Amino acid sequence: MTPKERADKAASAMWAGDRASQALGMTLQHVDEGTATLSLTVSEHHTNGHGNCHGGIIFALADSSFAFACNSRNQATVAQHNSITYVAPAKQGDHLTATATEISLAGRSGIYDVCVTTEQGIVVAEFRGHSRTIRGTLFDE
Repeated sequence: MTPKERADKAASAMWAGDRASQALGMTLQHVDEGTATLSLTVSEHHTNGHGNCHGGIIFALADSSFAFACNSRNQATVAQHNSITYVAPAKQGDHLTATATEISLAGRSGIYDVCVTTEQGIVVAEFRGHSRTIRGTLFDE
């Protein structure tokens, strides 16, 4: 099995049980070893009292992209620590894309950067996730 085939199969297994990402309206766009891209169109129910996309929704999108990237090798992996910096607001109707990229993988610990942008390429947020591999796999090999 190639790394891309493994990543696709791991993503399919994860997506089948990922009720949160589905309920929020996310779409899995791309996955490969150490990388993933998810998107979301900001709806009215995603907005806060300022009329902007709620920061928790942006965080959830980035976190989901991070999760698919760090689980792409079919090793159960969880978040150990995450941080986010909001750069610009997103508005209702904006189509957001979160692209996760593996920065480092050493033993059971990984570091991933996620950039969340609008369809115009405006950076909305920068997220850094630290992962920890645990026991188990997403599918039997």
